[in-house]
Amino acid sequence: MKTALVAGQGRLPLALARAMADRPLVAALDGFSPDGLAVDLTFRVERLVPFLRALERDGIGQVIFAGAVTRPRLDPALLDEATAALLPRLMQAMAAGDDATLRVVIQLFEEFGLAVAGVDSVAPALLPGAGVLAGTPGLRDEADAARAAAIVTALGAVDVGQGAVVAQGLCLGVEALPGTDALLAGIAALKPGLRPDPARGRGVFYKAAKPGQDRRIDLPTIGPDTLRAVAAAGLGGVAFQAGSVICLDLEEMQRLAGELGLFLWARA
Repeated sequence: MKTALVAGQGRLPLALARAMADRPLVAALDGFSPDGLAVDLTFRVERLVPFLRALERDGIGQVIFAGAVTRPRLDPALLDEATAALLPRLMQAMAAGDDATLRVVIQLFEEFGLAVAGVDSVAPALLPGAGVLAGTPGLRDEADAARAAAIVTALGAVDVGQGAVVAQGLCLGVEALPGTDALLAGIAALKPGLRPDPARGRGVFYKAAKPGQDRRIDLPTIGPDTLRAVAAAGLGGVAFQAGSVICLDLEEMQRLAGELGLFLWARA
């Protein structure tokens, strides 16, 4: 079965393509090309149906989504008749949140006979199982990770985010539309009086999939840059939901965690 990789920005599409036995056809939304990976086909949301038909003509039977994409601005002048008929369905889903939008995207691809596969089914090694991967989280870190997990679960239930920062039981920030980088930059910029004494526990950045999330698309991703941002934010380490978070270049992440004095924990 021929596979298409619908790639967004970042390093994940390249890592995924390298992990696959056969090179996929690489498609990218206009303006959101992946890092270091040649794109075979560029498309726009306004021309979604012609794009799906092109995949059919190329004999594509399976599609994998990987990489970051923000909501593009739509140009009504570019709409074709078939895609215009789908627009109300897409707009309604976009108004309901990211999960609703992604579910409709999956449905549309499936309606054109394209099976949608998840990263975990193609490259399971990118999602580490339970265990401490670097450093040693202490009892305070374990308690903070449990508190952060509860917060992320609550946020995910209303389709808000996949990450939170907790220090000594206090929530210092949660991930929303701006993403992980913005969250950690905000923590780094906090005035000392707004965060507890780091001598009693520096805090944890926690990442997890949303409850009930369709695992075929938008699984959370962390990498070496995440660890650098965590260190810059003055936190003690990273905990994440085991088997549900993609780690880019795990060996480098483990090396960097040791260098930066951070723990890295895939939490069961």
